[in-house]
This record gives sequence, C-alpha cells and structure tokens, in this order.
Amino acid sequence: MNEQPTPRILVLGASGLIGGFVTNDLRRRGFTIIGVARSLADRQGVSPDDLELPIMAMDVAALAELIRSREIGVIVNCLGVLQDGPGSDTGAVHRDFVVRLLSGIRESGRAVRLVHISIPGNAADDRTAFSTTKREAERLIAASGIPHAILRPDFVIAPAAYGGSAMLRALAALPFDLPAKERATPFQPVGVADIAATIAWLAARPLEESTKAVTWDLMQAEPVTLGGVIDRFRLAFGTARQKRIILPKFLLDLGVVAGDFVGRLGWLSPIRSTAIAELRRGIRGDPRSWIAATGIKPLRIDEVVGRSGASIQDKWFARLYLVKALIIASLALFWIASGFIALAISFPATTAILTSRGWPDWFAVPFAAITSLMDISIGGLIGFRHTAAFGLVAGILVALGYMGGCAVFTPDLWREPLGALVKTGPAIVLMLVALLTLDNR
Repeated sequence: MNEQPTPRILVLGASGLIGGFVTNDLRRRGFTIIGVARSLADRQGVSPDDLELPIMAMDVAALAELIRSREIGVIVNCLGVLQDGPGSDTGAVHRDFVVRLLSGIRESGRAVRLVHISIPGNAADDRTAFSTTKREAERLIAASGIPHAILRPDFVIAPAAYGGSAMLRALAALPFDLPAKERATPFQPVGVADIAATIAWLAARPLEESTKAVTWDLMQAEPVTLGGVIDRFRLAFGTARQKRIILPKFLLDLGVVAGDFVGRLGWLSPIRSTAIAELRRGIRGDPRSWIAATGIKPLRIDEVVGRSGASIQDKWFARLYLVKALIIASLALFWIASGFIALAISFPATTAILTSRGWPDWFAVPFAAITSLMDISIGGLIGFRHTAAFGLVAGILVALGYMGGCAVFTPDLWREPLGALVKTGPAIVLMLVALLTLDNR
C-alpha cells in the first residue's frame, strides 16, 4: 500500500500567537510549511520558505495563484483581530477575507483542506463585532462544500505572551486581582501545542468523509474559571501567597475606556471593550468529539503553565507589561505638558531665561517658541503607536541636546535649585527603556 504524500501547508497569520507556534511546530514535525504574514522580520524561526505578503489586500486571483503555484494541500487560517480600529476591521479580516479565500481555493483547481481558527460559544450569545464576524465566517465555510476543519479553541496559552494572555500574566505577577464576578467567569483553556497537534493530525490524513467537514471545540475537559487560570500563573510566578488588592469594577471600566482611546492611537491594549465583553460572558465548550476523533488528550492548565515555575525572563515581562503603558503615557504627557507650559503659560519667563544671559529678543523669542513646539511634537509622536519609536529617539536626542547646549551656553542652569537639567538624565533612561520594550510580539 502506497503511503499518503505529505501535503504542503500554508499558514496565514504566521507572525501571531497561534500562527507563529503552529508554523514552527509543524515544521519540526517534518511538514513543508509556508508561513505568510504582513511582517515576519521580528518573528523567531523564520524560514526562507516564509513569505511577507499584504495578505488582506490580495484578491481572489492572487490567492488562487499562491495556492496553485506553491502546490498547497492544507491552508491554516490564523488571521484575526479583536476590535475595529485604525488598521483593524473585524468584518474585513474575519468575513470578507474568508469569502475571497474560499473563492481562491475553488479557482486554484486543487484539493485543499481549510483549517480555520475560530472561537467557541453559541451564536445566540454573540454580541460583539469580533464574535459575530467570526461566526459568519464559520457559516460561510460550512456552506462552501470545501473540505474543512473549524477549530474553536477557548483561551489559548502559549510560551509567548500577547494580548489577553500577557494581561493575565501581569495580574498574576503584580498584587492585583479582578472582582469576584470576573474571577468566576467560566474558562476552559487550551495549550497552543494541542492546537498544533490537531492540525498535524488533520494534515496527515486523506480527505475522507469522517474528517471532510468537522467543527471541534479545543479546550481542556475539566472546567476552570478565569480566577483559576490566574491562580495557576501565580503558583508559577511564586506570588500565590502575596496579598492582593481587588480592582473595583469602576476602575476596570475606566481601563476599558482608556484602552479603547489608545486603540485609536494604534496601541493594541488588552483591556478594550470587546475583550472585557467576551471575558464577562464566559464561554463553555464540549471537547469530547475532538478528543474522540483525534485521540489527543488535552493538557490541563497546570501542565500548560508548567510545574517548574516561571523563569526570571517571564517574571520581568509580566511585571513590566502594565508598567510599560504607564511609561509611554507619562513620557507623551511629559513632553506635551512641558512644551505647552513653556509656550502658553510661562512664555515670558522662558524667554527671560535667555535674554537675561545676553540673548537678543529677536533670537530668544522664536528660539523659545520653536523648542516648545518641538517638545509638544515629540510628545505627540510618542503618543501614536506607529510613530512612537521615532518620537522616543527624537526625545533622547533633543534631551541630550538640551543638556549639552546648556552646558555650553547657560552653565549656571545646572546649579538651578530644583535640578531641572539633572532630572533630564533619568528621563533619557526612561525613554530608552520605552524604546527597548516597544515591541508587542
């Protein structure tokens, strides 16, 4: 009997939490993998076979050619966004792209199995654009007649941390806790390794009736709560006995407002209205059909998080995750406020510092105005995600310029009682910290 040839696998969203792990895991198992993402430069384990493509902008013909030219037998769709915002459209990513992908598979003329990563739960409980568009994609795939497997993992725990998983680690590492109602939310987590194992199991099998069209809930069989997941991380971080402050509901709601606001600036905060809405409704699923079909025994939460404890790198990340947001916000406000005060409130005093040292008015006044506007601009650049790196570098250079310029032209300012110039040094260090921790994944 001839052995079934191993199909070539196309992973869409290969730079994400699930997609990145799946790409590397399947490659280690011996599959031929082509990972596709908008940007792969920062992901570990990038192969020459991986592609950087504007996947969301590709039309049906381009998708069909990609599938045909690369001789793809399995497509794993890990694309997804949590909430609408600049550069993120749930309908475009979850529904419209799936429509084009299904047409592209048909036009490619190849027998392709589509493995689609979705979410568990009942359609009747869907309230957010995230969940409703995910469910629309499921219906489109089920009605397409294309061989498919819709995988519906609950809360995914991976070695890497991003978004909600990073948020739970931060809560576990710091002396804070969620309100009782949120802690009691039903959770059935799944290890990302179990998702990769399921995809490998599907890819190794022919397109037979028993696996031609399946929908499986992927999660551990034993029910857990959100609080239970956080407590498991606390055991790993060594903070289980730490006294904690329960965050009041109004503070959590205020964080949601702030998260939605910074989302408009390009920052993907894990505390946004969609994330909290999905968390508060809670999700249960039934993994029995998945376990029975594949024979995979899902790892429990204590096995996924690990019994040996967290590394020092894990602890540093978790402790700094929320502090990073405070650093960015404080630096943006620091530059904007300092420029605004100098320009609009204390401009005569600002220019007097220069004129008292012999600078002529015709030079001191525009110089003070320009530097004040420059400070405000730096704060604005830091506030927007896509320009934050440029703003931080500019802030460091400008601050060094201020310190050096004062040393040459107004050295007496270094003896100023409040030590304004001396305090610029720690601000530079803080901007360097922000710059080095700017990456999200």
